[in-house]
Amino acid sequence: MKSPKKLIPNRIVKYLILSDIFFWMGWGLLSPIFSIFVVRRIQGADPFVAGMGISIFLIARSLTRTPSGVILDTLVSEKDDYFVLVVGMFITSLVPLAFVFAKTPMHLYVLQAIKGLSLGVVLSAWNAIFTRHIDKGKEATQWGLDSTALGLSAGLSGIVGGWLVTKYGFDIVFVLVSVLGMLGSGILLALREEIEGVFDNGFHVDLRKIFKNDQQETS
Repeated sequence: MKSPKKLIPNRIVKYLILSDIFFWMGWGLLSPIFSIFVVRRIQGADPFVAGMGISIFLIARSLTRTPSGVILDTLVSEKDDYFVLVVGMFITSLVPLAFVFAKTPMHLYVLQAIKGLSLGVVLSAWNAIFTRHIDKGKEATQWGLDSTALGLSAGLSGIVGGWLVTKYGFDIVFVLVSVLGMLGSGILLALREEIEGVFDNGFHVDLRKIFKNDQQETS
């Protein structure tokens, strides 16, 4: 059996898993009570409307999953995967705030479609970076670490989400889902120097080098 130290992944994989935990912990708050929210808060909603909303999300996510993966694979620099991941997670994390103002089934369907489209792209980018940086010989272990962490965090947050709705209503849950998702996106900023090519673009200028060169020329 491997010692605990050998289970610790490299920095990039560690932060990807940590980001994943916060992101999915947020959505775990909502998952158990989402259908209840639809029936209670969406005008004229019934179990069919709730089921349609979930179906739209799953279909939208599935339709973007492979095409976004193909596009990301054609891009040379890993900075593209990183950029898509951070921005995509942030956009996805805004959707719960919009649910606070959703009133009709059409509002629900549009928000579920946006969530599905953005999450499909996020999953493609996250998997690309994770697979690329996973420690050799520890593939099963580190995929297992991520799966275990997500299962535990989402499972525990489901209990918390149900309790919060019972005590304080749905709005506080949607706000927390958004905050945790943004926190998950923000955690990834710690990897901006580790991800290859993040700052390798035509608009990046190192002012320190410019001033240093100017000083050398004038001396």
